[in-house]
Amino acid sequence: MGKLNTFTVQRAIKPGLIGDGNGLYLQVSVGGSKSWIFRFTLHKRPRMMGLGSCDLLTLAEARMKANDCRKLLLDGKDPIESRINDDAQKRQQAIRSITFDDCALKYIESHRASWRNVKHGDQWTNTLKTYASPVIGNLPIQMVNTSMVMQILEPIWSTKNETASRVRSRIELILAWAKVRGYRDGENPALWRNHLDKLLPARSRIAKVKHFAALSFEDISKFNRELRSNHGVSFRALEFLILTATRTSETLLATWKEFNFDESLWIIPGNRMKAGVEHRVPLSAPAVKILLEMQSISESEYVFPGGRRGRPLSNVALLKVIQKLGYEITGHGFRSTFRDWASERTNYPREVCEQALAHSIQDKVESAYRRGDLLLKRRALMNDWASYCAQNLPRTDVFHMESRSTAL
Repeated sequence: MGKLNTFTVQRAIKPGLIGDGNGLYLQVSVGGSKSWIFRFTLHKRPRMMGLGSCDLLTLAEARMKANDCRKLLLDGKDPIESRINDDAQKRQQAIRSITFDDCALKYIESHRASWRNVKHGDQWTNTLKTYASPVIGNLPIQMVNTSMVMQILEPIWSTKNETASRVRSRIELILAWAKVRGYRDGENPALWRNHLDKLLPARSRIAKVKHFAALSFEDISKFNRELRSNHGVSFRALEFLILTATRTSETLLATWKEFNFDESLWIIPGNRMKAGVEHRVPLSAPAVKILLEMQSISESEYVFPGGRRGRPLSNVALLKVIQKLGYEITGHGFRSTFRDWASERTNYPREVCEQALAHSIQDKVESAYRRGDLLLKRRALMNDWASYCAQNLPRTDVFHMESRSTAL
């Protein structure tokens, strides 16, 4: 042992192996680079193990590493296998040290493309930052347990049950994702069924279902008359929303390329629909008139542009219109107004009314057999609805309607 010294290591240039003794060698490559090699025999099999570059390890350090290898051999262990196992354990420790916040960020980024709008991702980020991060954000995700999840949920379960339920669901999904990725193992402490449902009261026992405030259909013509007496993009947008019985976001994000004026048809792409399926909306004469009005004044890609260039009208704008007219209702509530009118004042079948609202078919058998979207019947329904909304309007605002044969 000890055949090499610092000088001989520096001066070595001939490619090959130069022994220091007892298995340690200096390896000089053809290109001139130098590294340390430990050669040994285990179970009558010759093995060779790289210890590192001469640029990183001095002769003394290489001898120490070689000595560590000899100790392993003395215990009957393979130095190469031991190093592989040590590296694997270090990688596993690094993986298991990833925090809940790290996993939450990765989960949100990996799923963001599948969510319908940017707001959804922002809601995930904000709720987790507000409620989960202060408790478990900086902890390794492997350490998250039921007690910690309860610490997050209990303070808000009774007072903010809707928010608490969403937070629990989001924590559950992130923990499940982390398990599949190998960041944690064991049961999911945020699981509801047969777990947290034993610790927290059911939502149905503490949270009253709050429906969107809606206008009675008997008052819709009066409301429409007040709406028509005002001018502005917000008023026309709300009027169009009522006439088409669409959701607020569907109306506000409508672009001109979605409309076929020749067929009086509005085709909303699936990526803008709640169910993710394309929805065709037959347009009544008043609805078309509103579009023509907006077309004459709008230079935006959006039918109902907002105050900021290149942006659509906001939800707040519609709420301000409703408040200005002195009502305590929501834009979404007009869908309930339409549905109540269709049920109580017309003979249209239920499936026609539900299709008009773009509701998904819950019955899987019915869904499998239905191929069309009942467009012709829905066109008659929407024309009758427009006629009903136009009652008592000034003569200049009463438009020609198609057949109202099914209205009562």
